[in-house]
Amino acid sequence: MTRLIIILISTLCLSFCFISCKKDKLLTDPSASVSFSQDSVLFDTVFTTIGSATRQIRVRNLNSQKINISSVRLEQGSSSQFIMNVDGVSGKEVTNVEILANDSVFIFIQVNVNPTNALSPLIIQDKILFDVNGNQQSVALEAWGQDAHYHYPNKAIQYQTGFLPYSTVSSLTTAVTVTWGGGALGQPDDDKPHVIYGWLVVDSLQKLVINPGVKVYFHQNAGLWVYRYGTLQVNGTYGNEVTFQGDRREADYTDLPGQWDRIWINEGHTDNYINYAIIKNGFIGLQADILLNASQPTKVKLTNTIIKNCSKWGLYTSFFNIWAANNVISNCKEYCAAITNGGNAVFFHNTFANYFNKDGGRGSQPCVHLDNYDGTNISQYDSLYFGNCIIDGSAGNELEVDVRNPNPYIPKIYQFNSCLIKTAAFTGTTSVSNVFNQSAQFVDPSTYNFKLSNTSSAAKGIGNTTFISIYPILSSDISNVPRSSPPSAGAYE
Repeated sequence: MTRLIIILISTLCLSFCFISCKKDKLLTDPSASVSFSQDSVLFDTVFTTIGSATRQIRVRNLNSQKINISSVRLEQGSSSQFIMNVDGVSGKEVTNVEILANDSVFIFIQVNVNPTNALSPLIIQDKILFDVNGNQQSVALEAWGQDAHYHYPNKAIQYQTGFLPYSTVSSLTTAVTVTWGGGALGQPDDDKPHVIYGWLVVDSLQKLVINPGVKVYFHQNAGLWVYRYGTLQVNGTYGNEVTFQGDRREADYTDLPGQWDRIWINEGHTDNYINYAIIKNGFIGLQADILLNASQPTKVKLTNTIIKNCSKWGLYTSFFNIWAANNVISNCKEYCAAITNGGNAVFFHNTFANYFNKDGGRGSQPCVHLDNYDGTNISQYDSLYFGNCIIDGSAGNELEVDVRNPNPYIPKIYQFNSCLIKTAAFTGTTSVSNVFNQSAQFVDPSTYNFKLSNTSSAAKGIGNTTFISIYPILSSDISNVPRSSPPSAGAYE
């Protein structure tokens, strides 16, 4: 019996050694090949000099013996705009890559786009070539690149915990108007996008005019700062909106919040306005507050604009004068709108809707927050008015009013008129002809489609027609559709 056991063990050992030796033996058959997780790698639009996110492919050896890839190389060699890392080794060519039987290696690829003067996207193509036992296999690479105007910081402001890098829209220190789009920078028709690193400052007495269709892209932590006495005028049109978003163009970043900082407007001018813009994927979409002097003008007009998918707030004001109509402010991690510390705020036909479901879901904050104090400092609202608006979302209560009265003999000045509001409680003379806790029936909040369902929306026909007669801009909705009589609440008719 012992002898039989010894023979069996010996046989098993010999079999194991034979199998192991076979797997360790190099496969040199010319018909052998490797397989790939994909036969092509596509990079969406990237900007010149910025580079791209990393893509990867997996190279598999499905044979029963190890195989040697004598060369893994980029077809265009040293002139290739792609960068490659093969199993931890970087280079335009990597030689003698061995893959064990039934094993695999990863190749990581990036692309850098060299600057050109082309206004249209350009295609960058190459191939990864694999030489296996005298035969060649390949994986196609393709990227879309685009040239742009780049704004790099050349100054810095020191603050308590570090430095704020910035540049200004013009080097002139006297009053100057800088225009983007419509042939202003590059003759005769300059449609190249603008890419901002750090903070781009519209300094005192400077005016930045942005014409229809201009696209503004922000690098990580970058923002647009309209310093006191500076002016921002955004002149988008329906179908040719001005877009503000992060500078990563790959599909992974299409709907990623928090890619850049914010548009920040301070005091000093009455002609700041944004019309027909799309502001998306930032930390805060638009912030308007006082930096140094509360006695200076504090005004911004916001119309026909979409602010969405911010990792904190969509709209934030503090003791500011804002007039807003036909806007959609939606799907933010915290407040879609925080109107704080008093001021003067008037909203007509705005849709505030929070169905944020990324990054662990939305916080505990309601869609809209209103207050008139900062610590113990209470500031009376000159006016706080919501007319024909929608305040809705996925939470039980989407409106938070925390307005304190500095003088018991002065009434609190705020009112909601002909609005559709999702709220737990609302009482008093501040409510006129509103509809509470009924469904707005948006078409698809998950894709930011906040148009109203044709038949079942409670916002249909509940609006006050008086506002339209006073403000002609309200006669059409954000998508240029004429309003009915009576109109629907919100930005969409």
